[in-house]
Amino acid sequence: MPSLDMELLSQVGLNHYLFLSAVIFSIGMLTVLLRRNLIVMLMGIELMLNAVNLSFLSFSYYTQNINGQIMTFFVMTIAAAEAAVGLAIAVAIFKKYKEVNISFFEQLKG
Repeated sequence: MPSLDMELLSQVGLNHYLFLSAVIFSIGMLTVLLRRNLIVMLMGIELMLNAVNLSFLSFSYYTQNINGQIMTFFVMTIAAAEAAVGLAIAVAIFKKYKEVNISFFEQLKG
């Protein structure tokens, strides 16, 4: 029975990972474009960054090159900074308007 599992794992190729990455990225992009809630938009951006990470790691594994893994650490750092700044802005918006809607960002100018 273990050989059957190994055969199944050997059938999963780079194209499968790239297709999954494209699907996850598309879901994240649609979330950012269609939703007006800041928290949901931040989750969509996180989905897109994770899709990019999956692509980097897939290429890194299949080409036996460590550069994709190094880039993943940089993307994870950017994602953490984006989440911290985005949530700080969301808290500031919520304190002022008691709602987190992206249309309130236009009123932050003055």
